[in-house]
Amino acid sequence: MARIVMKFGGTSMAGIERIRSVAARVKREVNAGNQVAVVVSAMAGETDRLVGFCREASSLYDAREYDVVVASGEQVTSGLLALALQSIGVPARSWLGWQLPIRTNDAHASARIQDIDTAALDAALASGEVAVIPGFQGVSDNDRISTLGRGGSDTSAVAIAAAMKADRCDIYTDVDGVYTTDPRIVPRARKLKRVTYEEMLELASVGAKVLQTRSVGLAMKTGVRIQVLSSFDDPNDGATADTLPGTMIVGDDEIGDDMERQLITGIAHDKNEAKITLTDVPDKPGAVARIFSPLAAININVDMIIQNIAHSTGSTDVTFTVPQAELSRALDVLEKSRGEIGYGTLVHDTKVAKISVVGVGMRSHAGVASTMFTALADRGINIQAISTSEIKVSVLIEEDYTELAVRVLHTAYGLDAEEGA
Repeated sequence: MARIVMKFGGTSMAGIERIRSVAARVKREVNAGNQVAVVVSAMAGETDRLVGFCREASSLYDAREYDVVVASGEQVTSGLLALALQSIGVPARSWLGWQLPIRTNDAHASARIQDIDTAALDAALASGEVAVIPGFQGVSDNDRISTLGRGGSDTSAVAIAAAMKADRCDIYTDVDGVYTTDPRIVPRARKLKRVTYEEMLELASVGAKVLQTRSVGLAMKTGVRIQVLSSFDDPNDGATADTLPGTMIVGDDEIGDDMERQLITGIAHDKNEAKITLTDVPDKPGAVARIFSPLAAININVDMIIQNIAHSTGSTDVTFTVPQAELSRALDVLEKSRGEIGYGTLVHDTKVAKISVVGVGMRSHAGVASTMFTALADRGINIQAISTSEIKVSVLIEEDYTELAVRVLHTAYGLDAEEGA
């Protein structure tokens, strides 16, 4: 008998027929003798609808009341799934975040999980009952409903799996696993059987949409094994999650020294970047700090940074990227800090994309960056900025070249599947 957490996103819960399909998937795991807890998201589009209501009600809304409103989407789907399970003979009940409880800090709308009491959950599972838990929500230190921020249901699922010492956390999505790149761009992209936490964390942070970054980081910290599966397979074919061909996200120790392991695991792209350039910045100590300190003070993450060679006039240009959604706030704070920074002009560009290659094989192999730069140069794709980590190289390019760059790099690193594979 295994103890499993199954997580279903908004597209999986989008309507009663989809919820019945989820119930059938849960039943096949129960029939296989497993103890099952299910974490659900709100129906697709529901959270956006509820957020819209909050903004209509008050442009400067109270985050505590906002959490009360937006947490209701998951409450609805958890109750409906419990009903659907009961209707097919599976004992089930829903547990809201405050009933377990899932304790969080007081950072409403972006809370962090502090502790999960699993006593009631353990008792329910031991009795053969399926526990259906709304993702995304908990209860704060002051006993008010809290939410974890967008995409928080993945984090809820991993945290619950860690707390109840589950054997695995199965995350069902609209794709059947993690691919070497977006198969909509590269039809010959290959599905990966196993990916390390570190690789998945990098891929998620640079644009891969399969898993939420925060959930992967938590899984790596707690050692929770994650499996990515499709929620659109046939739930009545008798297959269980142990036999379905998904992707396992695990630690390095579980993968070991695989001689057939690719140097590069995957290629991601992200069009949600914006480039900012400050010209004629004084070339003296403290100048760069005066640029990035006000951005940090309002929690804007800066990614790629380039400082040009100083001009003969004793000034330099500084270029960096921020999330496109944060561009307006970044420009505003930089304009307000112009006197202190002392730059000449402020230029921004949203028609850019970040292309990243990721793989733990980079640690022991030279030439990864060279291959990337050469492949892009051969197709006339100009690189505007570069950032690296131990297992990642990212470049900023013109947005119009995004798909071409992904296809070229996928081939350059030998990731294309063979014909008929």
